[in-house]
Amino acid sequence: MYQIPDTLGDLNKNAPLAEKLTSTHTALKRQYDFIDRISVALYDPKTDLLKTFIHSSGTDEPLGNYQAVLRQVGSLQEILQTGHPRVVNDLEVFGPGKQEHTLRIAAQGYGASYTMPMFLNGMFFGFVFFNSYQKNCFGENVLHTLNVFGHLISLIILSDLTNFRTMLATVKAARDMAFFHDNETGAHLDRMAHYSRLIAKTLAPKYRLDDELIEHIFLFSPLHDIGKIRIPDRILQKTDKLTQEEYQIMKGHAIKGREIIDTILRDFGLESLHHIDVLRNIAEFHHEAINGRGYPHGLVGERIPIEARIIAVADMFDALTSKRPYKEAWPNEVAFNLLKELAGVRLDRDCVEALIQNRSDIEKIQIRFKEELYS
Repeated sequence: MYQIPDTLGDLNKNAPLAEKLTSTHTALKRQYDFIDRISVALYDPKTDLLKTFIHSSGTDEPLGNYQAVLRQVGSLQEILQTGHPRVVNDLEVFGPGKQEHTLRIAAQGYGASYTMPMFLNGMFFGFVFFNSYQKNCFGENVLHTLNVFGHLISLIILSDLTNFRTMLATVKAARDMAFFHDNETGAHLDRMAHYSRLIAKTLAPKYRLDDELIEHIFLFSPLHDIGKIRIPDRILQKTDKLTQEEYQIMKGHAIKGREIIDTILRDFGLESLHHIDVLRNIAEFHHEAINGRGYPHGLVGERIPIEARIIAVADMFDALTSKRPYKEAWPNEVAFNLLKELAGVRLDRDCVEALIQNRSDIEKIQIRFKEELYS
């Protein structure tokens, strides 16, 4: 009897996806030490965006916080048309390319790549990339191994994302079943989720937000007001000014949201999911104010989690620029001016500036997710 080293044993641990990818890379390098980078990009079918997600190359990451419109990337479109992986043993074939990701990869000095599309029940959801600084290193035996590791990575990501999506679907279903009649439309939730991602991406260097965290802020932001399912419709739908008593009841939705999320996580056995505190923080703290006059805890400045500060700006901007039964939509510039006035008082100054820097992207989001009509 003797023990055999379990080279992939770290995959059994409760660890972030990025750590699991790094462990997988370490195991692969024992066999092929010229594999210098593994990375994963996720696909958003609503916007046709391919977004960087996790990687295993440490600080050697030329495409951090990057996204591209998939239909504009011809080389990746060709992979999708066949549904099969692609090997490029000399990346100089893309030398004439002018797209940003091509230029970044070339500047990093990679010589060869292997790209595998990821599918769930026939639906495309992203790519796995293997890169080497060497050229002509992906022979038949190597490709066979990379194919196995690529599918393994795909399954690891699917398992993690499925847990999140199951939980998110449950929370959303609870919201719908409770006849949630607030003025938050599906278009509003889509817009503010994308605004949140814009802000997080812009702040990534300063606050060290990696792609995995940014993706979870994006996924969780639409659930910021889940606690409102416990607020009576007579208060949610009231168009007149709330009484002091009604306002106190309304303010309770932040704590109630945290309680709902904790209950669902406990019932589904998902309390140990990584980054799940991002969802808790968004639900509980998105009405805190920088000057300490917010609720429910009166937190001040950086004591408010960055994800909650991001959602506060995204949510307010969309509320201002959206048409509602009781108000017309504000022009973007007018809304920007109010956000500037509130920066450093109610809203986080960095988050406000990060949003305003992305005017053209904001307009694209508004066009893509147009306001829904009211009866």
